[in-house]
Formats: sequence, C-alpha cells, structure tokens
Amino acid sequence: MEYNTMNKAIAVITTMPDKESATHLAHALIDQRLAACATLLPSSTSVYRWQGVIETAQENLLLIKTLKRHYHKLEAAIRRHHPYELPEIIAVPIDKGLPAYLEWMAQETRQRT
Repeated sequence: MEYNTMNKAIAVITTMPDKESATHLAHALIDQRLAACATLLPSSTSVYRWQGVIETAQENLLLIKTLKRHYHKLEAAIRRHHPYELPEIIAVPIDKGLPAYLEWMAQETRQRT
C-alpha cells in the first residue's frame, strides 16, 4: 500500500439516539466500504447544553475505524442517516496500531469495482 497522509488510520466517533439507528448506520458504512469496523457502545449518558438548556440524553456511541481518505464521504453518509439536527462527528488520528490490523482496515475500505 502506498503510504501518504490520506492512508492514515482514524477513528470517527458519533452518538446515536438508540441501538437500532446506530446498528443501521454501522451496516450502511460497512456496506459502502467507508469503514472497516464500527463498534457500538450502548447505554451512554450524554450531558450537554443545547439551545441554552442543559440536556441529559441516553445515547449509543459508535466508534468507526477507517482511513483519513474516506472521511468526507463517511461524514456525508453519517449526516444522511443521522436523526439529529447537529450530529456529533469527531475524527481522531490513530498514530500507532497492530500493523496487520491497520492493513486489514485498508483492505476492507478499498473500493471494489
């Protein structure tokens, strides 16, 4: 695999209101090869200020593993499937990892013809 900054691994974090919507999004991202893996972490509690009011919500965290080159398409897909007006979408670089796992991520997100 040719190495450049677009081939770097990233983890993208988003929250969903329920397990069903998180699972649906995870399947869509994997099906489109925008992510190699999406890990659903259920039953998290988020506390935040929205439109001047402090809110508390039960959410499901989705941890999405992909390559930086896919970020813009992945963000667009999340926004298409996300029910929130302003979804949390945060990308975090993965500086190190098991080389075989990182290569698997690259293979799984390679677009097929």
